[in-house]
Amino acid sequence: MNEPLQTLDFVLEPADNQRLANLCGQLDEHLRQVERRLGVEINNRGNTFRVIGSSDAIWLTSKVVQELYQETAEKPLTPAGVHLFLQQSGVDSLLEQSTSELPEIVIQTPRGLIRGRGVNQQQYLQQIQREDAIFGIGPAGTGKTYLAVACAVQALEQDKVRRIVLTRPAVEAGERLGFLPGDLAQKIDPYLRPLYDALYEMLGFERVAKLIERNVIEVAPLAYMRGRTLNESFIILDEAQNTTPEQMKMFLTRVGFGSRTVITGDVTQIDLPQGNRSGLRHVVEVLKDIKGVGFTFFQAKDVVRHQLVQRIVTAYERFEE
Repeated sequence: MNEPLQTLDFVLEPADNQRLANLCGQLDEHLRQVERRLGVEINNRGNTFRVIGSSDAIWLTSKVVQELYQETAEKPLTPAGVHLFLQQSGVDSLLEQSTSELPEIVIQTPRGLIRGRGVNQQQYLQQIQREDAIFGIGPAGTGKTYLAVACAVQALEQDKVRRIVLTRPAVEAGERLGFLPGDLAQKIDPYLRPLYDALYEMLGFERVAKLIERNVIEVAPLAYMRGRTLNESFIILDEAQNTTPEQMKMFLTRVGFGSRTVITGDVTQIDLPQGNRSGLRHVVEVLKDIKGVGFTFFQAKDVVRHQLVQRIVTAYERFEE
């Protein structure tokens, strides 16, 4: 069984606004580094901090944050300095020692078998099989979306659901959707390409096209979910870090009987206007103790793309601007 999420609150003393700002970094970039490395969520109000994650991870995070705060008394922190501190602290090996092996789960699709790599992917697959709402949170390349699509395809093939619904918020990442041709669905279609690519790999181009034509697979912007109730569906919300708390609540309350929902996102890559809180960060605190909800926090070490991608992710953590 997976360990439920735990919460740890602690206070940094002495309270010093300048040191606290240095600890957090510009736009909280230092805290985001620690989150990615340890697979947790860190929230703070002044010098009061709250960490959400597994019991071992939150204990290590508390220790790391307090030690980093001590360093701010002597020198300013930088992203490179935080990365070096995390490397030298040995937190990766401590987390690996505390994590037990889970039984392997294999997902069967028409084009082959898909296995989870590593403890976090296995936990994620286990939660998708057992819980009604599952959150996969972590960096790009950790398999969050790909494994969710694989589970959706398996559920459809085994007649556990009648359709697959894929959605994401219509938020630009630097571009402007308004200048793209077509209606909102056509504008957002290119942003859902990773979901399409996974479906093509598992079902083939022709079958995916036929299923979309018959509305067995539905691809829609998040705004189109309002007012609907989705029964007997496998629903995937991708890029959930770009939802607002109100949108997240609206989405989660669309889930009907016989449905399963997987929400994926990277809380360190939020494209919302500055000052808007991410619905994904908010929902972790709201639902962490709710039965039927599962959370998996992926880490940078879980990246399973080309080895170069993992090195690139690590390099950016070491030298963020």
